[in-house]
Amino acid sequence: MVSHRNRTVAQKTARAKEKRERRFARKKDEKRDPSLRVARLARNKPKTLDDKRVWDDVDGEEAEELTSSVDLQALRRRRLQQAEDAERQAIEAVEAVKDHGSDDDDDDADSMLDSDSDHELEHDHDESTATRQASLAPSIASTSNIDLTPESLLAKFPSLFSENSRPAEPKSSPSLPLVIVLITTDFNATVHREAETLQNIIPNADYVPRSAKKYGHKYSVREIAKFAENRGYSSLLVLREDGKRPSALDLLDIPSKVSFHFSISNWVDGKKLPGHGVSQGHYPELLLNNFNTPLGITTAKVLQVLFPSRPELAGREVVTFHNSRDYIFFRRHRYIFRERRETEKSVVAADGKEMRGVEGIRGGLQELGPRFTLKLRRINKGFGFAGSDPNDPTHWQWKAKMEKNRKRFNL
Repeated sequence: MVSHRNRTVAQKTARAKEKRERRFARKKDEKRDPSLRVARLARNKPKTLDDKRVWDDVDGEEAEELTSSVDLQALRRRRLQQAEDAERQAIEAVEAVKDHGSDDDDDDADSMLDSDSDHELEHDHDESTATRQASLAPSIASTSNIDLTPESLLAKFPSLFSENSRPAEPKSSPSLPLVIVLITTDFNATVHREAETLQNIIPNADYVPRSAKKYGHKYSVREIAKFAENRGYSSLLVLREDGKRPSALDLLDIPSKVSFHFSISNWVDGKKLPGHGVSQGHYPELLLNNFNTPLGITTAKVLQVLFPSRPELAGREVVTFHNSRDYIFFRRHRYIFRERRETEKSVVAADGKEMRGVEGIRGGLQELGPRFTLKLRRINKGFGFAGSDPNDPTHWQWKAKMEKNRKRFNL
C-alpha cells in the first residue's frame, strides 16, 4: 500500500518531469523559429505601475497647467500629427479642384490636341507637386521650445525659462569661477557636513551657516534672498533638518521670485558607500530623467539652472536626477571606458542584440555619493509663505488625496 507521503512525492516528480519536457520541447521549437521566442518574451512581459500609468485626457490650455498630468511629448506629437493631417487635407482639396477644372477643359478641346494638352497638364502637375505648398495650419513646432516647454509656463515663469536672466558663465578665467548659488541652513543647525556636501556637488556655490547666538544677526530667509540678489546670486538653497538629519530643502530661484520646497529622505553619505570615489571638482554632466508633465518640466528646469551649461568632459562626472513615481532620486557617478575582457560579454542594445562599433568596449561606473531622495511638496509665489500673496500663496501644493489613484503621477 502506497502511503500518502510517497504518493505526493510521486505527483510532484511527475509534474516536474512534464514541465521539464515542455521546456525542452519549447527550446527546440524556438531554436528552429526564433520568432517564437520573441513573441513569448513580449507576451510574458510583466506589467508595472509605470506601464499602467494613466494621463489626464485634456487638451488646450488645461493640458499646460501645473495641476494636469499630461505627457507633453505625446501631446506635441499629437498636435503635429493633427496639423499635418489638416495640411494634407487642404492640399488634396486644392488638387481635387484643379483636377476637376482640367477635366472640363479636356472635354471642350479637339481630339487632335488631347495628347498635347494632357502632356502640358502632367508637366504642370509635376511642377506643382515638386515644390512644397505653404502650410495652411499653424506651425506647432515653432511655438515650442526644445525642452517642450508650453506657452503657459513661459508666461508664468518668464525669468526661469529665460537664458538672459542668468549670470554669464566665466570664459576667459576658468580659475576664477562665478559664484551663483548660495547655501545656508536653519539657525544653530548641525547638518554642516551635509551642507558642505551640497556645496561640493553644485559648482560655483558658497555655504554660509546661520547662527542664533546672542549677539548674532538673525536674518530671515527673505532678507538673505535680498542680500543674495544684490550680490549677483541666482539661487538660494536652505537645508533644513529634523533629528540632526536633513529633512527638507528649500530651493529659491531669485530671478523668478519662486521657491520650491522638497522633502529629503534616505540620505546616505558618500563615505558609507562601498568602493566610493572622491570628486575632483569638475563641472559635471547633468541627466534629468522622466520629467514629462508641465510640473515635471518646471521642476527639471529649476534643478538645471543650478549647474553650468558647459560640463567639463575630462572629469567624466555625471549628476543624475531620476524621477520615478514623483520621487526624485539623486546619484553622482564617475564613468570610464575600457577594453572588454575575454570573460565579459559585449554591450547589447534594448532588443538583446550586440551593438555595432562597441564590441571591444565596456563602461564602468564608480559612485561618488551622496545618495538622497527628493519629493516636491510645494511651489510658493515668493520666498516662502511669509513672502507670498496671502490670497493665493502657492502655484502648486502636494496633497494626500493626490495619491489615492496609484496610476496617476504629477511629475
